[in-house]
Amino acid sequence: MSKIVRFSVSLEDDLLAEFDRYCKQENFATRSEAIRQLLRDKLTQQAWAEESRDAAGTLTLVYDHHRPQLRDHLMDLQHDNTDLIVSTLHAHLTHDLCLEVIILRGPSGRLKTIASQLRGLKGIFKGELVIANAE
Repeated sequence: MSKIVRFSVSLEDDLLAEFDRYCKQENFATRSEAIRQLLRDKLTQQAWAEESRDAAGTLTLVYDHHRPQLRDHLMDLQHDNTDLIVSTLHAHLTHDLCLEVIILRGPSGRLKTIASQLRGLKGIFKGELVIANAE
């Protein structure tokens, strides 16, 4: 069995309250157990996705469309990767928030790279890549 290591995480109070509701709803004994499970799930998903040569996936982004230059960065990254992007869907959630779903197909490593680049832009509130083997 591995040694337990403690580390701290800084969160906004509303995100912590939402996480606590998630822990209660999913019946986790502690926040630590929930974090461990979420990390295991994500790491397993990542390891599985790396095995695929040709993958398909969706990248879902929620972002503030008022954020300066965010739309330009989103468009530039998408235009630079037209060989991977099959289609996009854009929806207005509120006056300030937009949802974009990008359908991707190509080598799983490249899909993960573009997803990381897009998720990492300032103004992106949520970015989730769902990937599947396309072979």
